[in-house]
Amino acid sequence: NATNAVVKTIGWLFTGSASLFSEAVHSIADTCNQLILTFGLWQSIKKPNPEHPYGYSNMTYISSLISGVGIFCFGTGLAWYHGVTGLLHPQEIESVYWGLALLSGSFISESATLYMAVNEIRASAKQTGMRFWEYVGQGYKPNVNVVLLEDLAAVLGVSVAAASMGLSSYLNSHIPDAIGSLVIGCILGGVASFIIYSNTAALVGRSIHPNQIESINSDLENDRMIRALYDIKATDMGSQSVMFKAEVDIDGKEITRSYLEKIDIHQILDEIRKIDSIEQAETFMLKHGENVVDRVGAEIDRIERNLRKKHPYLRHVDLEVL
Repeated sequence: NATNAVVKTIGWLFTGSASLFSEAVHSIADTCNQLILTFGLWQSIKKPNPEHPYGYSNMTYISSLISGVGIFCFGTGLAWYHGVTGLLHPQEIESVYWGLALLSGSFISESATLYMAVNEIRASAKQTGMRFWEYVGQGYKPNVNVVLLEDLAAVLGVSVAAASMGLSSYLNSHIPDAIGSLVIGCILGGVASFIIYSNTAALVGRSIHPNQIESINSDLENDRMIRALYDIKATDMGSQSVMFKAEVDIDGKEITRSYLEKIDIHQILDEIRKIDSIEQAETFMLKHGENVVDRVGAEIDRIERNLRKKHPYLRHVDLEVL
């Protein structure tokens, strides 16, 4: 992006094209956004602490949101401004062929990064059982999504800029070039609006895809200790991490059976035979009642551990016993 920004800026200085200026601004904005996204990604992998018990995973959404606002204010604003200025105060375009050659190089560069971003998101979408654009729309990988959309806008913008410059040179008119700058501004505005919307929706607490919830629920319901699930919540926390919470109805018979499998049943039978007073019966019930409750805790820990193993994106699992 930094290289493209330099190339497009040189092209704008040589040609004076409004469209090429918009593309230079676009690449400068993209370069700044990459730094913001890198900072957000670095922050998101910090470990939880007492002040932030759930960690910093949402920083990916925050940095992407800032990136979207930056694209809209800086990229869209300057592109529209220069487009309107080009219409009101026309400037002759020079060295058109040099400008087109530089745009061709940028087109190849932007297409290559777009291809890599598409492959990254396609692989992630396949893992979650979602369609490509459905995955993009949900914004589950905000950093990669921003790169994808920026590169898509860049490829479209370069194409618009080249077409506008070519038309202006062919028609000997400044109007196509100025309109091209406005169109590039609209492309940037559309991309920025989508980035802002998707990341805002994620920051306020968005559920994960229904397919993922169904898979988790199926694993829980197939466990012999669980009779039913209630009040299920699975919230995307950013950086491919999820907080899962559910109320579980534990099967008392299965818990008791699990407890009996861990102890000597003959020893319990001997303890029962020795009971000949209310105090001894109470002591017996308190002892084994506490052990059964401890067994419930152990089974819940086992279930949560198995869930995290099968679904690595589950960062926090909270199962409440009814």
